Amino acid sequence: MKTSFCPECHRRQFLKRALLGSAALFATPGAFAEALSLTSFQTEGPFYPNELPLDTDNDLVLLNDSLTPSIGEITHLSGRIFNENGSPARGVVIELWQADANGCYIHSGGAARGQERDPNFQGYGRFLTDADGRYYFRAIRPVPYGPRTAHFHIAVNKGGKRILTTQLYDSSQELNKTDRILNSVTDPKARAALITEFKPLEGSTVGELAAHCDIVIGQTPEDPAEDRGRRGPGTGFRPDGKGKKGA
Repeated sequence: MKTSFCPECHRRQFLKRALLGSAALFATPGAFAEALSLTSFQTEGPFYPNELPLDTDNDLVLLNDSLTPSIGEITHLSGRIFNENGSPARGVVIELWQADANGCYIHSGGAARGQERDPNFQGYGRFLTDADGRYYFRAIRPVPYGPRTAHFHIAVNKGGKRILTTQLYDSSQELNKTDRILNSVTDPKARAALITEFKPLEGSTVGELAAHCDIVIGQTPEDPAEDRGRRGPGTGFRPDGKGKKGA
């Protein structure tokens, strides 16, 4: 059903508030260098897109030129990416992919048993950080499926190389206590840094949510062979914007 709500206008307003609101954080990077620790690695899993969609922008809710939004609680995810010395990681590519509201990924083998994919959900997006390391996605609140708690998949690429693969979790989920991937991070502080609160979006009249996560990356590219959850050397982001099929 059509409404007078303008998604594009709302996204722009939110992004402007998000960027202004975080501008004061880490304004003097050197003062915070000792406090920063690298964001923990988390497996890529088997459902990174084996073929990237035609639409790979940072709005996962609207696919291409469609006016029909995907199913799910719209969530505005924002944050900043920092180098380990506290300086903003400018001009790096952050990728986000997730299951739809039915627990299905856009990967060819990512349909949940007995469920159909949401045809209006993009499932994957990417964003180039600005001069202050800021990023923004409009996605849906992740849902649990099987034994896995609700989560976003995130990857950060610098200079065309994967620097970090991780996952971001919803603090409200009971399955966080038993999720084996989340709890593979044994340091309590590092594990807590992967969990964020999904809060009502200020000013939203349609029940949208906001979540925030800052990420700290190192300088050394990942070794894909270390992640047993990956499909093989054919997966991964390519700077030319094209995807390769997984093994």
